[in-house]
Amino acid sequence: MTFIVLLAWLFASIATFQHPREGSVPLKGWRRKMIQTTLSCLTRTLFFVMGFQVKVKGKIATPQEAPIFVAAPHSSFFDAIISALTGMPSVVSRTENLSAPVFGTILSSLQPVSVSRQDPDSRKNTVTEITKRALSEGQWPQILIFPEGTCTNRSCLITFKQGAFVPGVPVQPVLLRYPNRLDTVTWTWQGYSLKELCVMTLCQLFTKVEVEFLPVHVPTEEEKNDPILFANRVRQTMATALNVPVTDHTFEDCRLMISAGLVEFTKISKKLHLQWNRVREQLDTFAAIASASKGGRIGIEEFAKYLKLPISDVLRELFLLFDRNGDGTIDFREYVIGLSILCNPANTEETIRMAFKLFDLDEDGTIKEDEFACIIRAALGLPELDVSMLFKEIDADKTGKLSYDEFKHFALKHPEYAKLFTTYLELQRYQLGMLEGYDIESPEVKHSPVRKSTVPVSETTPTARNKVCPEGNEEDNSTASDKKDD
Repeated sequence: MTFIVLLAWLFASIATFQHPREGSVPLKGWRRKMIQTTLSCLTRTLFFVMGFQVKVKGKIATPQEAPIFVAAPHSSFFDAIISALTGMPSVVSRTENLSAPVFGTILSSLQPVSVSRQDPDSRKNTVTEITKRALSEGQWPQILIFPEGTCTNRSCLITFKQGAFVPGVPVQPVLLRYPNRLDTVTWTWQGYSLKELCVMTLCQLFTKVEVEFLPVHVPTEEEKNDPILFANRVRQTMATALNVPVTDHTFEDCRLMISAGLVEFTKISKKLHLQWNRVREQLDTFAAIASASKGGRIGIEEFAKYLKLPISDVLRELFLLFDRNGDGTIDFREYVIGLSILCNPANTEETIRMAFKLFDLDEDGTIKEDEFACIIRAALGLPELDVSMLFKEIDADKTGKLSYDEFKHFALKHPEYAKLFTTYLELQRYQLGMLEGYDIESPEVKHSPVRKSTVPVSETTPTARNKVCPEGNEEDNSTASDKKDD
């Protein structure tokens, strides 16, 4: 294999000798013929030596019929076999790849469209260069583009980038399949490394790969004016032929998915009528919580750590509301459903105002740390709970008091707390209802469950201020009694 690579380097060096490396001038004549014949033959030989059995379906389009090949799904560096089958067309590659020893020279002979991550205008320049070559009427070689922009696991087709479709010229879709019992070719960001895949593939007696060339897709006038529509229709054609679903997410979105599962998420989002802009925020939150766990799932420990609360019976009940299958973890699907069905409906303006009044024990329009601690401890049943860290996070202006705007902003940003607040409010209403049944409550309490109690305080049964914060000492009871008398 090393001999084949060195031989390819030699021919590439000869073909590009004293030719501008920037790729501003297309290779012509004997130079282009040498690349098409020798490198194509050597690449096929290399794949044969590695044990690849290549099956080709369909007819390969000429440069006049289709200046651009669009291949999918892109799942491995072995997808380069398409280049050998199509006469070594130009590709889109990072600029730094051209500087690699040996392989850089071979890649340069294909006159790739280079992309620089350091250049802020690189994307625009890349599209311009692709358009120029696609409209050159055969002066430049055909261009091979993987429109997904990254490697996936072939379970679906993600959003196609528009670069191949902006020129508005006919494209030929190319399908890739690896019908092997053991997958040793898929190269994604969470899978095996390049070296590991090479070793595993070479250890196989043979590796099957199918390359299918679909009929050329000639764009309509509508598609020429709308690259997104053009890309989506080509993608749907390819997905139908592959018998796989499509998902309206890009590589960047997929990185956030962790182990959520693109196809499953798409189904859930459609059922719940979720907007991606909103879900993306939830996805960021889920990723932040799950990053500390293995497998991309949230356990009770990560859940408690994120809420900055200790594990208690109340927190376990909230966790179980999210954990729909009862396996002790929350995946992204369960997290989205929990927020959509349980938390977000409860996180209304009315609920937030009610909760704020609940915390504001002295009714001065702000929540102090002791008031905040009193309710949280009562809600969770943990009288010794330290909530200082949570309070400081909500206290954005560091005044030691929470305004309604600060409280509302935190509640909207962390809807998980809404269920805790509403559950506690329901409990208080239930307790008030029980007291009303015994004719203990005054009419004032019936108007608002968060107003101060007017119930006479006995020595044996201490009554909480605001009916929500239990006070367990005689001194506080006298204070409440004094307030009643006042």
